[in-house]
Amino acid sequence: MGSEKRVLIVDDEHNIADTLKTIFSNAGYSAQAAYSAEQALPLIAEWNPQLVIVDVRLPGMNGVDLAMKMKAEFPLSSTLLFTGDGSVAELVELARRKGHNFELLAKPVPPGELLTLAADFFPSPKAIVPGNA
Repeated sequence: MGSEKRVLIVDDEHNIADTLKTIFSNAGYSAQAAYSAEQALPLIAEWNPQLVIVDVRLPGMNGVDLAMKMKAEFPLSSTLLFTGDGSVAELVELARRKGHNFELLAKPVPPGELLTLAADFFPSPKAIVPGNA
């Protein structure tokens, strides 16, 4: 259980969140989906995902505010922001001025690229070579 790689997808577009959940599950991750920041927060507190992939444009609390709240309250969870809205740069820049640097991905992100980026957030298991254990 300690080696389980947990990823939470937060997107108000259910089809995107559910599709990404399936892609990550099929790639060997334990994945869950939430459709708002308000729905994601108790799930993060309970489930402790190592990576949370968050859409910037969410109803209620936006993804940048969620990422800043996570950084303060759940420092062991990493965040990747993504958006299909080119006008969110100002939100990300405002967060940057407050000392929060988040990577912002443009939708659509090809699944292979997203899986490659996500893998960087998980430590690689040390290879055990026979005779060197």
